[in-house]
Amino acid sequence: MPKTPAKATQTPVASSPKQVKKVAVAAAKQGLPSKKEKTEAAFFDVDNTLLRGSSSFLFGRAAYDKGFFKRRDLWRFAWHQFRFIWRGESAKTLTQIKDRALGLVAGHKVEELGALTELVFDEYITPKLWPETVRLAKEHVQAGREVWIVTASPQEIADIMAKRLGLTGGLGTNVARKNGILTGKLEGKALHGKAKARAVRQLAKERNISLKKSFAYSDSCNDLPMLTLVGNPVAVNPDKTLLVHARAAGWKILDFKKRELRANR
Repeated sequence: MPKTPAKATQTPVASSPKQVKKVAVAAAKQGLPSKKEKTEAAFFDVDNTLLRGSSSFLFGRAAYDKGFFKRRDLWRFAWHQFRFIWRGESAKTLTQIKDRALGLVAGHKVEELGALTELVFDEYITPKLWPETVRLAKEHVQAGREVWIVTASPQEIADIMAKRLGLTGGLGTNVARKNGILTGKLEGKALHGKAKARAVRQLAKERNISLKKSFAYSDSCNDLPMLTLVGNPVAVNPDKTLLVHARAAGWKILDFKKRELRANR
């Protein structure tokens, strides 16, 4: 089990080169990281990693229940969900889900998206969360690591999941808005593939995170750019390509079964 981080105590603030050295020495004596020491983190993909299936589909289910769109659109989401679970993530499938979701939220108020996101987590995502992955995320928190959700899903879903699970924060795809109305377009690119790796690398730079000592969890070969950034990659319910890569590289592999979701009832 990882060591529990030492209890924080007051450390003097350095205002000169000599004081910087004194602060580092004092921190070492107190069992605290010095100012130059980097922190560790764990990065979690969402779809098929933290939860079974696609969060975008669950978002679509909630949107349908609230009258955002018609039944035929829900069936299109359902088809993509079926393919996503049984065939794994692909760029084409993600694009189809993303385009459908963006088209359906266009014209709605930002406040409506926020309220819908709360509903999505409480009634749709929670029952689909993999208990073991959630446990691992919380263990990382207890060990003193930052824990970040990194997903192609909307930023609002990343935020609510991180908040409800007690994690550090989330990185997601930003949906454009104008005058409080969702436009149905993206701000920049979807956080997928290499874009995830770039976002993680930038976050590590901003927050002084050691990627070499950090962890990353994903189910998809599309996340290899993120997984290969860290020193401790873990394949969760991996697709065929990721499974081959993980075995060859000697990575840890986790494989969950649907029956494990019963623990959420």
